[in-house]
Amino acid sequence: QVQLVESGGGQVQPGGSLRLSCAASGNIFKVFRMGWFRQAPGEQRELVAMIVSSGVTNYADSVKGRFIISGDTAKNTVTLQMNSLKAEDTAVYYCNAFIIATTDTEFRHYWGQGTQVTVSS
Repeated sequence: QVQLVESGGGQVQPGGSLRLSCAASGNIFKVFRMGWFRQAPGEQRELVAMIVSSGVTNYADSVKGRFIISGDTAKNTVTLQMNSLKAEDTAVYYCNAFIIATTDTEFRHYWGQGTQVTVSS
């Protein structure tokens, strides 16, 4: 089994900052990439940021210049530093990892339980 455990999130005023962290554990053979998606009420889940094991990163246009994703391949963790937060960043944020487990033969997507981020004055 592979588990993703998220921490961080909460409520902040516009312009503030929050940090999200996610740790993957279990029978992991290899992590190819980890990242964050978000889903606002009535909206589809969308990519926020992703980091590949090589260090290459990818960001949604809406968060470029404000959010920073970083990862620790040795610990199988990923962190999202969110700065200059806006009301439109309000959503449930989900950690995602593309992992091949020791008991598996192919990479699969795994998801965290989600953490609420609310940006409001």
